[in-house]
Amino acid sequence: MRSIRFRLLVAFLAVLLGTALGKAQTADAPVPPPAPMHAHGGHGFGMGEHMMGFFADYLNLSDAQQAQMKSIMQKGHATMKPLMQQSRQIDQQLRQHVEGAYNEENVRTLATQKAALEVELTVQRTQLHHQLFQVLTTDQQSKMKEMEARHQARMQKHMQQAPSAPPQE
Repeated sequence: MRSIRFRLLVAFLAVLLGTALGKAQTADAPVPPPAPMHAHGGHGFGMGEHMMGFFADYLNLSDAQQAQMKSIMQKGHATMKPLMQQSRQIDQQLRQHVEGAYNEENVRTLATQKAALEVELTVQRTQLHHQLFQVLTTDQQSKMKEMEARHQARMQKHMQQAPSAPPQE
């Protein structure tokens, strides 16, 4: 049960980090092609301020906590941004093999690079989420865990209600 809660926290903080990273990108930067959805944070990057405001209100974060979290997020952005850029570049190269000439050796090399990059991204995200979680008081941590448990229960219910196969015609 503890592992599920931790995963939910990681997922929540990944969304929070992703939104903050998205807000920090400059408006004149070219828009990258959409990346594939991943369970650890393939969500859109447009909710930064809204989500931070929601959690600040929900958890009753003090101004000092919000400032500390903002600082952590900024440091995390500096670390994560080049990793995310590398990931997008690899995705673009893989798309060329889908749309153009296919070379299995090149695809395998890119897939290996992508896997190593995903390991580093996971380590960095987990470290960032840990740092953010440590800013919370014990009561706030408990409240966050309860919210995550409710979210997990909703997701589990949704997954059980989803059809297992597309309808046959």
